[in-house]
Amino acid sequence: MKANTIFRNTLGAVLLLSSTVVLAQQPNIDYFRQYDQRGLNVFETPKEEASEFEGLRVRVGGAFTQQFQAISHSNNADVVLADPADPNSENLNELYDIAPGFNLATANLNVDVQLAQGIRLNMITYLSARHHPEAWVKGGFIQVDQLPFGGDNSWFDDYMTLRVGHMEINYGDQHFRRTDNGNSLYNPFVGNSIMDAFATEIGADLTYQHPSGFLAMVGMTNGEINGNLSNNDARGAAILGKIGYDKKLDDMTRVRLTASIYTANSSRSTLYAGDRAGSRFYLAMENTSARASSNFTSGRFNPNLRNEVTSIMINPFVKWGGLELFGMYEMTSGMNTGETETRGYTQILGDLVYRFMENEQVFVGVQYNTVNGPVAGNDVTITRLQGSAGWFITRNVMMKVGYVNQTYDGFATTDIRHEGNFNGVIAEAVVSF
Repeated sequence: MKANTIFRNTLGAVLLLSSTVVLAQQPNIDYFRQYDQRGLNVFETPKEEASEFEGLRVRVGGAFTQQFQAISHSNNADVVLADPADPNSENLNELYDIAPGFNLATANLNVDVQLAQGIRLNMITYLSARHHPEAWVKGGFIQVDQLPFGGDNSWFDDYMTLRVGHMEINYGDQHFRRTDNGNSLYNPFVGNSIMDAFATEIGADLTYQHPSGFLAMVGMTNGEINGNLSNNDARGAAILGKIGYDKKLDDMTRVRLTASIYTANSSRSTLYAGDRAGSRFYLAMENTSARASSNFTSGRFNPNLRNEVTSIMINPFVKWGGLELFGMYEMTSGMNTGETETRGYTQILGDLVYRFMENEQVFVGVQYNTVNGPVAGNDVTITRLQGSAGWFITRNVMMKVGYVNQTYDGFATTDIRHEGNFNGVIAEAVVSF
């Protein structure tokens, strides 16, 4: 490992340890999603009354996950030689010989700053990730909940939120529950969705939330993971939208239903390939030459709609006491660079989680997730079943154990995923503050 990488990781560790020392004195940040148990089932940050601004406030936090994996995998794919002329060359469809063990710990550095009354800054850095063991910036944004100019701004201050930056886009509701590298505390399961809609793009969004429960969002980004100055006709903006209802009906019951859209005509859309951290199923369905860092999308499915993509996601959420039901129905279509015909995919996900004991500190859950669509002329289906049990030891410390079983159907005999399956147990220990 290079010296500068060691320095950055050491500095990150020192910052995290320093943060734990002053945790009890963490300053208050307004219109903010807590990184601990209080952040569960928070979607768009609510329009709550802000504290009086008396000067710049800086909050340094972090998230850390250590994982133990014990899974196995199998397939029935044809032998595909790396060198067809050499019968002794590597079989590219032979699966990696995986065994139980610990994975590289993942960690985030969170910096949140109250810049002014109703204006805050968020920055997140991945200190250690499966794909990037060195420090790597996720993104950041400025959020405005109160206008700093004009007279009576209640029309904005009471209902609207503006975000501007290079940031995680607000497409759908699943991204609020997913594991984000070291921060796996919000996710009651180990894995994210098979077709993982997550991207950081440069742009802005404006959200409207009414006390009646009605909400709406509109946004525009550059449609790409990085900045781009090339004179390319394929470049184009991405448009986002969301409309929904979110209301706590009584002390026991909360209901939420949203519909979201994302559409982009870009030279490099990464809606389903924007996570630079990596999946939680290390080396599952990978071949013998794979490496955990470079083959970081194990267990996921990317439809490769880089040039044109339109996705619609519908998310119901119901919480009744300790019982939670979250769902996702997603339709996406588009093309890769050089293609002339549109391809379409469908994803369905359902979570059933029950939280119990004091402060709902213990939970059990089950998740069903399936994706269907074309791959190399074949109609394929990937199905995943996850079970999970977890315990919040404190509101900042959580442990969970999950079981996963994922199957692949319809893939060509020359594809390593032909009649593929992986299953097993994964445990995670999480600290987030």
